[in-house]
Amino acid sequence: MKAVPARNRGVNETVAAVAIEIPTDADVAFDELYRRNRDDVHAYVAGLLRDRSAAEDVTALTFERAYRRRRSFNPKRGTRRAWLFGIARNAALDELRRRRRQATLLAEPVDEAAIPPEQGAEVAIRRAALRAALASLAPRERELVALKFFAGLTNPEIARVIGISETNAGTRLHRVIKKLRRACDAAA
Repeated sequence: MKAVPARNRGVNETVAAVAIEIPTDADVAFDELYRRNRDDVHAYVAGLLRDRSAAEDVTALTFERAYRRRRSFNPKRGTRRAWLFGIARNAALDELRRRRRQATLLAEPVDEAAIPPEQGAEVAIRRAALRAALASLAPRERELVALKFFAGLTNPEIARVIGISETNAGTRLHRVIKKLRRACDAAA
């Protein structure tokens, strides 16, 4: 066996040491952010795009962008969750622009086995009314519904994501919900 010169041994040890990175606080925080929000981000993006495979791609892109920018997070500008959903929103809007079409929301899948057969027709009618009501909303209104109900964001987080005041976010959301209720009641 050939001996490695002393000079090369030091280089190899240095290269090996560089390859073993110790996670920083930002890495640990990102890992926690990912674990807590991946499903909500996917639901939000899927609601905007109406395409599950595109939603998976945009969700992955969201976390890739967030990972690259993880050290630039500024807690003075809002929560990590709101920051993440801002990135998700921009990625989803980029995808919509790329497609050059407007998105409508998908209803969340319902466990059909959980609905008693005698109530199946009524549930189907309500679901159809809700889909029609969601389809009648403007894209910005659908986005509010997706952020609130698909992603589970609070009003202050929604305000941070779309760049409006908390009061304005609450008012807009209240109006959209009233509009949805009226549309659902009219259809029923």
